[in-house]
Amino acid sequence: MTSSNGIIKVLSAARFSPYLAANGGDEAAALRAYTWNIQVSAAFYPLLGLAEIGLRNAMHDQLHARFHRPDWWSVASLTGNGQLLVKRAREKAASADADDVVAQLSLGFWVSLTSRSNDRALWVPALHKAFPHYSGRRDQLHLSLVNLLRLRNRVMHHEPIHRRDLKADHDVLYRVCGYISADLVTEVAAVDTVPQVLERRDRQGA
Repeated sequence: MTSSNGIIKVLSAARFSPYLAANGGDEAAALRAYTWNIQVSAAFYPLLGLAEIGLRNAMHDQLHARFHRPDWWSVASLTGNGQLLVKRAREKAASADADDVVAQLSLGFWVSLTSRSNDRALWVPALHKAFPHYSGRRDQLHLSLVNLLRLRNRVMHHEPIHRRDLKADHDVLYRVCGYISADLVTEVAAVDTVPQVLERRDRQGA
């Protein structure tokens, strides 16, 4: 196993310090936590990718239908931040084609569309249909999506997630996918190794 001194050189003391703090300064335990964090992040990665794509496509389809055009953002009532995110996506897109722009829109953008500021303009007339198996309040769904976004961002930016309630995160991810489509749940389950990684931590005490 690589020494903690070697890890600190590679990662920097600042990046390794949360693992040391979480383990009372025990370098060996911190290194185990860091290694396990990599493993569990890798396990979540494909699930988060599928959930993000499924969410994006479901919401885009409903907004396309509502505004009768694939570039619905050109006519929809978006907040200032929403308009800015669309502008950035259009700049990054390979072409002006709506599918290319949609692919560049961040998960944060899609989650923001379920916030209270978009309730009347987008949620009521269109976006609730993207979650046909959800019957609760919009704000509760929004909170679940925000939780998913935070987990996604930490995984994608190689940040610590080992202190989160990852079983709860896993459950939230499945619930959100289930609100969208049973087929999406099936696709996620086919590549899901998170329970095995969590069980390994429980056995080893990582």
